[in-house]
Amino acid sequence: MSEKKKTGFEALAKASLHPQEQLLEVRKRRHTFFIGLPKEISLQENRISLTPDAVALLVNNGHEVWVEAKAGNGSKFSDKQYSDAGAKIVYSPQEVYQADVILKIEPPTLEEIELMHAGQTLISALQLGQLKVESLQALTKKKITALAYEFIEDKVGGMPIVRAMSEIAGSSVLLIASEYLSTANSGKGVILGGITGVPPTKVVIIGAGTVAEYAVRAALGLGADVQVFDNHLYKLRRIKHLLGQQIYTSTIDTITLSDTLKTADVVVGALRAEKGRPRHVITEEMVAQMKVDSLIIDLSIDQGGCVETSEITTLSKPIFRKHGVIHYCVPNVASRVAHTAANALSNIFTPTILRASEEGGVEAMIFSHKWFMKGVYTYKGGLTNEHVARKFGLKYKNIELLMAARF
Repeated sequence: MSEKKKTGFEALAKASLHPQEQLLEVRKRRHTFFIGLPKEISLQENRISLTPDAVALLVNNGHEVWVEAKAGNGSKFSDKQYSDAGAKIVYSPQEVYQADVILKIEPPTLEEIELMHAGQTLISALQLGQLKVESLQALTKKKITALAYEFIEDKVGGMPIVRAMSEIAGSSVLLIASEYLSTANSGKGVILGGITGVPPTKVVIIGAGTVAEYAVRAALGLGADVQVFDNHLYKLRRIKHLLGQQIYTSTIDTITLSDTLKTADVVVGALRAEKGRPRHVITEEMVAQMKVDSLIIDLSIDQGGCVETSEITTLSKPIFRKHGVIHYCVPNVASRVAHTAANALSNIFTPTILRASEEGGVEAMIFSHKWFMKGVYTYKGGLTNEHVARKFGLKYKNIELLMAARF
């Protein structure tokens, strides 16, 4: 009797079947942060990174926030406001530095780094022009993951914190200029801008970024004669487009710039360092040829400055004279209007913290978003920023390679 022909079902039943595994999406575990807000001790810094309203939002989302006593006073936020928002008020730096994430404005001093513990995350300014190699070594020795807020980008390549502080600096710079042109401050005794029948003051701005944009708006509104210098033509075109009117613009040609400075009343330095290197486009010889009692405000001093004669000053002693020219070189100009600046910073940090929480923590945020990764300059004991490393002749690890190795 011939073997019956097997049906398809019989063949299938006798076959060795193996279920196929399929990977399911794993939901990211929400991370809660322990955040510390220390009281600033450097350079008369008045700002704070989070407002009481921001703290309340974070606490309501399950995060813990410790605030050092009087940390918000300079920004006109009281300890009671932070306490009512749900923060714990602590009374010593030793306590606040127990937090896992430290949010600061100024870079930490060596004494503050000493209070930090291994594996901590630090978010603060870096201020490359003032950075000491000892600070980098101390951070790497403690295996701190440190981010510089002037390096952090957004999704479209902008620098939100730099832009916010630049808007404030640009809007404030003409107020500063008005003070030091005044006879009350031993200035030239001229009004900033112009009035009927009197020639306007001449304002020269070096750089055509955000600071320049807001400074030019203020200067034009007062009736000043404004000239803008930058070596990037696209920036010069952009600022004219944003302002919606024709203004004098020029590339930074030594002869043209030197001749212009001889008749300037106010010079604003707003040129960002390129690849970590300051650009002194205004030499001491140019400064020596400027009018007596004219004013230089070097807003790029935190990155080394763009004027050769610039030296860092403080809010308590903001000016000095060299070759008869008044120099204002305060690196934290936004601290003059600390309440406004604190609100601006808080508006950026708060959603970033909430996003990092959803991503699973700071490390997950770093390796999930390149725009956030750009802010990292030390990571778990290694230096990861090329420009910082070159400034001090140090070795560094490419954080994108670390990311590849991690996965």
